[in-house]
Amino acid sequence: MRKRQDSEAATINLTPMIDVVFLLVIFFMVGSKFDNGDSGVQVNVPGTGDMKSMARLPDERIVEVTATGSITLDGASVTGDQLTQTLKTQREAYPSLKVAVRGEQNSSFAQVAEVLQRVRAAGVQQMGVATKR
Repeated sequence: MRKRQDSEAATINLTPMIDVVFLLVIFFMVGSKFDNGDSGVQVNVPGTGDMKSMARLPDERIVEVTATGSITLDGASVTGDQLTQTLKTQREAYPSLKVAVRGEQNSSFAQVAEVLQRVRAAGVQQMGVATKR
């Protein structure tokens, strides 16, 4: 058997690869957007109001007046001014803040009325007085 010798050298044909590159260029040119045709459309985008805290609203703040006249807010001892300032700050964060005022049996009505006035001065609209049956 005799080997056949070709006069041509082995070469790589680049034509299919160039065709694929041109097809990719055409694909991306057609797929991209060159004009801003939608930019002339006027859209009124809704705005947001004041951002408030997304934390859960406290169920109810409890203010207690002892027989000695001391005031506690949820178990922590506070002064009258601290009570007003704390409730005012919390009411700004939670406009529907609820406060219950408890007075001991032996506490005077004047002390409870003063605490109620301080709660009202803080801007709290929903408040109640806790009593025992």
